[in-house]
Amino acid sequence: MDLTLLGTGCPSVDIDRYGPAALVDGGAAARLLIDCGSGVTQRLVGAGYRGSEIDAVLLTHLHSDHIMDLFQLVVSSWHQGRERPQRVFGPPGTRRYVTGLQDLWAAELKQRIAHERRPLTGGLEIDVHEIAGGDRLDFGNVSVRVVDVDHKPVRHAFGFIFEGGGERLAISGDTTYCPALIRAAQGVDMLLHEVFIHREMPVVEGVRTAETVANVGAYHTMSDVVGRVAREANVGSLALTHFVPPRFDEAALLAEVTQEFDGPVIIGHDLMKLHVGGRCVI
Repeated sequence: MDLTLLGTGCPSVDIDRYGPAALVDGGAAARLLIDCGSGVTQRLVGAGYRGSEIDAVLLTHLHSDHIMDLFQLVVSSWHQGRERPQRVFGPPGTRRYVTGLQDLWAAELKQRIAHERRPLTGGLEIDVHEIAGGDRLDFGNVSVRVVDVDHKPVRHAFGFIFEGGGERLAISGDTTYCPALIRAAQGVDMLLHEVFIHREMPVVEGVRTAETVANVGAYHTMSDVVGRVAREANVGSLALTHFVPPRFDEAALLAEVTQEFDGPVIIGHDLMKLHVGGRCVI
């Protein structure tokens, strides 16, 4: 399996780190897009893929930064010649969200379809599957286990465990320190985990208060904790993503994380491609 980091940022706008998204490529029928953060369609093309090739979209949760460009994915994939409906797997509430998107853009799409006269419209359809912790999904030779993680007050938030070709990958989604994820990720070749860098989030008048920083940090994994997660899960390698904030001292973060975890640690960047079994950057 290969893992491409399409967006390693957060809601804060950054020209180098787009919204959260990653692509797991497990071969035939198993090109899986994890989340649809802002700019995901551009990053897919930049990584050598097209939305028309995606076999399924897996949503970790319904925070706006993780689903912002879902409709853009559908429309751009149609422009690329997609013939089949886009399959979307997400938490309870996903069907309502998708229905709202379709209703919002119905008039525009009707006009576009009538005027552009493209030969096929099946690619504009969205096939929604609502999932729950403990579910197992199968795509080609890759299986995906759904894990409940702790992103409270978000009610439904998931991590995913991917298995295929003798390789195993865990993606944390958004979560604080989560024993359930650690148990599920035991011994994986690679763990892709979010990180909150508290020391890089000072109080800024008119932007964020001390309470803001504390509350945001409370449902993410702190930079001095994420290495412990990797160590306790006994993972082969740790890749970091969804950086809050998106600009930070990379050397200081690496030094902090390696105090707890002595395996390979990768500071993720947009368009970085990783080989899961090789536990390395390609």
